[in-house]
Formats: sequence, C-alpha cells, structure tokens
Amino acid sequence: MRILTLLTVLLFGFIPSETPNLDNSTLKGKPFNSISLELSLKPFKKNDKAYIQQVATELFTQWHSLLRHTDTVSVMLWTSDGSEILDYKGDLKQPLEWAKYMGNPNTQHEVGSGPKELSLHERAYLYIDNPPAFTYGDLKFIIQTLKETGKKVTGKPVVIGATFDPGPEFAKSEFKYKKHPEILGGNAMGHKTFVSCYSTLNADKDAYAGFPKGIPANTPFGTFFGRQSQHFLKDLGYDYIWFSNGFGFGVEGWSSTGALFTGKAFQPERLADIKGKITEFWKLFRKECPDFQIQTRGTNLSTGADLARDGVDLKQIYSGKYNMLPPPNSPWAALDGDFGLEMVGYMSRMAELPDERYLFRYYTHDPWWVNSPWLDRYGQEPHDIYLPMAVARINAKGEVRLPTHLSFLTADNTYGEMPAQVPDEVTPHILKARYDSPTAPGPLVWVYPFDEYHNWATQQPQRLPEIYYGDWLIRQAINNGFPLNTVVSTGSFQKVIASKPAFFNESVLVSIVPEAGSSLEKSLITFVQNGGKLLVYGPADHAGPAFLNLLNLQNGQALEGEFQVNSSLMLDKLDKPFPTKIVHQALFSGGGVATQVKNKTEKETKVLAKMTQSGNERDVVWVRAQSDWKGGKVAYVRGTNSSKFTGGKLLTPDNPEELFTGPLLLRYVLNEFGIEYRIDKRNPSVKNPVLTISKSSNGYFFSGYYPNTTLTHRFKLPQGAPLLTGYETELANGYSVYNLPKAWHRESRFFVEQADGIVSCQEMTSGVQHMKRCVRLTGLKNATVRIYPDEGVTAEGLNVYTNVNYPWKKGKTAFKPGDPKLGKHYVIENVTGTLTAFW
Repeated sequence: MRILTLLTVLLFGFIPSETPNLDNSTLKGKPFNSISLELSLKPFKKNDKAYIQQVATELFTQWHSLLRHTDTVSVMLWTSDGSEILDYKGDLKQPLEWAKYMGNPNTQHEVGSGPKELSLHERAYLYIDNPPAFTYGDLKFIIQTLKETGKKVTGKPVVIGATFDPGPEFAKSEFKYKKHPEILGGNAMGHKTFVSCYSTLNADKDAYAGFPKGIPANTPFGTFFGRQSQHFLKDLGYDYIWFSNGFGFGVEGWSSTGALFTGKAFQPERLADIKGKITEFWKLFRKECPDFQIQTRGTNLSTGADLARDGVDLKQIYSGKYNMLPPPNSPWAALDGDFGLEMVGYMSRMAELPDERYLFRYYTHDPWWVNSPWLDRYGQEPHDIYLPMAVARINAKGEVRLPTHLSFLTADNTYGEMPAQVPDEVTPHILKARYDSPTAPGPLVWVYPFDEYHNWATQQPQRLPEIYYGDWLIRQAINNGFPLNTVVSTGSFQKVIASKPAFFNESVLVSIVPEAGSSLEKSLITFVQNGGKLLVYGPADHAGPAFLNLLNLQNGQALEGEFQVNSSLMLDKLDKPFPTKIVHQALFSGGGVATQVKNKTEKETKVLAKMTQSGNERDVVWVRAQSDWKGGKVAYVRGTNSSKFTGGKLLTPDNPEELFTGPLLLRYVLNEFGIEYRIDKRNPSVKNPVLTISKSSNGYFFSGYYPNTTLTHRFKLPQGAPLLTGYETELANGYSVYNLPKAWHRESRFFVEQADGIVSCQEMTSGVQHMKRCVRLTGLKNATVRIYPDEGVTAEGLNVYTNVNYPWKKGKTAFKPGDPKLGKHYVIENVTGTLTAFW
C-alpha cells in the first residue's frame, strides 16, 4: 500500500482518496453539505490540457484540509460576466469572451487605453500580456477536468456552477451594452448599467442556442435567459447556476433607494406592479430551465429594506419551489466595514427559508479589482469569519440550524495566482468557527417579522416606511455593540413556544410591536407573563389594547425633528461626553415619536429615556415588570434610526459628535436584563465595536470586531463577569475588563462575582485519565464562581480543586447545581486563591 501511495503522489500529485479517515468526529457532527471554491479562468494561463490539469490539482490540494469536512465539493466558475450564456449559439467551436481583465472593460475607454490617472472603474487592463484564447469547447474541457481531478484529489463528488452577473464588471459584453441596452436599469455603477430581470428584449435576427431563428420582439428577458441557460448548462456539463449581485431580486442591489423609494418618499402605488414583475421573471426562467439548481447572491441589504425600497417579495420567491439557495451574507462588509448591515441582511434572509439549506460566503480574493481581502482589507484578521459564523437560525421545530453550504470568493486573485498562504491561514479559522458554532439560542434572539412585513406590504402599503426602518435600526444597533446572533421568524417562534415553552428561557427576545389581536401578540404576552424576557422596538401605532396594556403605553401626537434626549441608562465612559441633541426623521424612523407611558404613577414601570421638543415630552425607553409575571420583564425602545439618505449607496449615520446615536439605547437597555457591555473610549467619534455572544455545547462564545483597538471593554452577564479562556482580566466593580485585538473569538465557561482584582483563566492539563478539559483560575478573592462544563457533563464527571496542584491528592472542593434560570451550571462560593476544574 505504501508503494502504491508513493507512486500515485509521484505520478499525479495527490494522495489516493482511499486513504482512511480515522477521525470519525469530523467537525463534531457539523460537516458541510457543500464547500464551493469560486474560480475565474485566470489561473489557466495556457490553453494546454496538461497545464489545465496541473492548475486543477493545485486548487484542490490547497484546500484539501477543509474539503475533507464536506459531502460535496463545488467549483463556481467566474468565466465571464454571464454574457457567455447570452451569446451562446450552441457551437462548441464558438470563441469565448472571458474575464481576462483587471477593472471594468465596458467603459468608454478601450482596454489598456486612456490617461494613466483613470481608475480601474473607468478603464480596464489585460491581467497578463497575451492571455490565452478559449472556445466554448475549451471551457467544457476545463469543467470536465475540474470534476475528474477534484474527485481524485478529494475523494468527493465535484459539481460545477456557472455565474451570471447583471452588471458591467468582469468581461466585455456586446450583448448588454451594444446589442440590447433596452434590458438595462438601475444605477449601481452608473445610469442604467445593470440588467433588469423583468425587462423585455427588442427583436434580434442573430441565431442563439435557444433561439436559432433570432429573438422575437418583446421577448421577456426571463424567457430568453432561461432557455439560453438550459442549453448552455447542459451542453457544457454544468450542475447549477449562480445569480450574482442582486439579479432576480429587483434592480438596485446595492442602494438604499430603489423602484419604490427615492430617498425622499415611498411610492407604495408601484409595489404590486414591481412585485408581480419579479415573480414573473422567476416563473419564466424556471419554465425554460426547470431542473438546474439556482444559487443566489442577493442584495447588499435586508429582507425588510429590499421589500420596502425595491419591491423584492422574498416570501413569494422562497415559496415558489424554484430549487434555490437563499442569498448568503453580503461580502461588502469587507469593503465598507458595515458589519451591522451584513449581519442584519444575513439573519433577516435566513429567518425563513425555501428549505433548510443556506450559505455562508467568505471573501478571500477578488479576481477583478486588485485586492485580496484576507491579505489587505481584513489585514489577515478573522472578524468576518467569526461574527457571521456565530449566527444561527431557529426553525419551527426548535432546532438550531447552521449553514449547510460554504463558499469562497475566490480561490484566485486578480493576476490569476492562487497563493497557498490564503487557504493555509483561513482554513483554521473557518474550522474553529464551525467547531464553536451555536448549539442553542444566544442571549439575544431576534424574532424577525418575516410574514408580517410581507403581509403589511400587500395589505397596508402605507406602512412601507415602518418596514424599511426596522432593519436599519437593528443594523445601527449591531454596529454599536448590540450582541445579536440568533434569529427565529415570528411564525417559527410561535410553533416553538407552543411545543417547547422553556426553549427561550435563557434568552431575551427582540421583537417589533405585534399587530393588534394577532397570534404573535398573544404569544409574546404569554411569554412575558410566564417569566420570559422581551425587548420591543419600533412604533406602536398599530398596537392593540392588550399589548398597550402590557407595555403601559399610549400614543400621543407624533413629533419629529430635533429633540433633547435625557437618559438615566448606563452610558459608555467617554472623555468627551455624548451630545444630548438627537434628530428623529419620520421618513427613516417609521413615523414620528408618539409614545408615552400611560400610567406614570405605576411603580412597576420605570422610564429610562425621554426625548423633549419645545416642552413636549415623549417617553422613548422604559421597562415594566409585574409581580405576577414569574420574573418576566418587558422593555420598550421606540428607536430613532439616526441615519438618513444623503445620495450615496447606503443610509449615512448621523455625526456622533453632533447628534446622539439613538440605536445605542438598544444596547444600554440590556442592563435591565443583566446583560451589561460597557465601552470606554475617547470621544463619540471613535467607532464602536461589533460583538456576538453565542452558546455552544453549554459554553458562551464571544466574538468581536474592534475598528479601534484603543477601546476598553467591560462585561457582566446575569451569572457574573465572564472570564475569557486564555486571558487575564482586571475586575472592576464586578465587571471583567479587557483590552482586545482587532478581531477576536474566545470561549467563556467561568463567570465570577468578585469586586476587583486581577483574575486569570488558563487552559492546562489535568494529568488525569479520561479528562478532556482542564481550566485554572487564579487571583480569586472571596469569589462566587459559576462553571459551565461541556454539554453532557454531569456532576459526577466534574472535578473541582482549590489551591492545590497535580496530582490532586487533596483540596477537592464541593459544588452545587446553579439556578436553572441561568442554564446548566455549577456554583462554588467563597473561593480565594486558585480554582482548577476538569471534566
């Protein structure tokens, strides 16, 4: 066997797939269904069969340590810009226009020409001198080679995906920009630069694979594209197709405005027409191309924002049974640092799904725009791995579901290089994030109004501003440290709570104000009255009497404009204080501020923040807890978006040195539920961090991105100050205090109640047979310690010792079960010195 293996390595450069896999606990039972390596044709720098095979072998070899954790391997080919599908005539000898450029080749400047000061968005270059020429037949050979070589190297089945991009990037497109400009709409990269999925084609006498006698006038683009895709995918050996950059999801994939929202006003009268056109595209495409799987990029925004601004009815698309994967997280967080928008888009689109499959996508290289995000934009920091991979959805059965598919954009860079450094450095972080991925709801659970938003758009279109506002508010909150990682749709939540009433007992639910008399209203009220914790946000204009009573809320006259904000909530510690002025724009905040506490003398209601304008006062944050609610509590935050449209792609946040950032109040009110996260910084303009707190195998996992590493962070949860494994902390007033790097991901299984002192939490070895984990705490002073061992560990399997070392012949310390309201854990009180726990 050794001789055979050696010969195979020498001849083919890979280890035989029959090599046994001795690790039967791969990814702790969390393998992927599919891992996709996205690839342009640039690495194939010679149109030579042996060279093509060598490139394919190198591709799969580089990623082999990750690909062993998947059922299927995928290669998604960025051959051109999708025009290779539109242009296909059914002849494999047809020359192939492919993406051999750096920059945009569809400008007024020819490739390689024009003044040197032109940017790559204004003029393209060839990626190498004399790039090879390919035909459709050569592309078919590359596809077949990737399948065969990938199977040999990985031992896994290999599938190949085609790509269609609606824009001007990647390759020259005579079809889009010269022959058929009537299909263009949107303004993502200039006026009318992107293909509209619901456009129609003018007559064309040229022959195409699906239209050998030419294109008849007024042919829907969905019909033409679907039929061409069917021929192209089948003839060349593809297995699926990818819709890129928002294609199929409206026209404005990147902008905060769209077909329904101008930035100044909403146009609800256009909604029915736009929704119908988008749905019709999907039906027409599927009629012509019925069986190939569709994978999608989606937009840079979120479910609610897309629906309200561009008429994207995600519910209708999902329910069409189109054999599709939903859009993944947007890669644009790498470009603009807007991780709140990435997280909100990701969670809102996975709240409901066509089935249980969904995708996480990571941005390693860009084969067109001379950047490799892992190496430059991220600076080799893994925040855009650990933050979105800490996200999980809860389905209707009460199951925690993780992404089934993983994709890398891309395996090659702009110059056609595939530096092994990138998979070597990225793979350990991807695997670590998957090992630590959630197995239970996190401390915060977003109850996303997927059905409500879609129903309101159809039945109450005047509420488009409210639909638009909700996701932007949460985006801003996450960008200011609101530690959200778990999502469940309102429909799934009601099913889960009916069958598993205690499922969310350790979490704070985050929800909009429910519709009057709705089943959601009843479920949320029951949840709170049975001991649950609920944080409600947004306007209460459509609340019913029962929910108004729960909140002790009444609506007065709606006000907007400039206010003074006054809050008794804990604020972050700043050398220069926050401004007290805030601007509430009704257009971007779901209407004016109308909310007030109804019974101001009720002792169970505590007002925490007010906004005042010309003597008119509005209550904007308060909490309420009744004695008969079994420990339940509800908090209400009206919410000011604190951002507006200024003509760019996204809403622009208010200047934090001039105006108070309203979404901060969502993080601050968490103190009322015992979840405290404070930040020390110089002044309001210093960017706040992004944080997730997730739960896996009974432990807590903190993941963060800190745009500014001069910040100091203070943590306290209901069970005490979290100790991050591997770190030291200087406790202050019961908080664990840390100065942390740009990107970080740490476990916490120990929480302490201790006023001050330096405490260390370090992994070590127990030296005891059959013990898998051993952690030592030092610096304890009359501390109460709560221990959260791995899931499945019983009291009999936990060993605790104080102030002794190996071989543990004395010092064994008794412990007791902790309060089940804080999850399964064990408590040791009055500990001074060291504590060592192993299990």
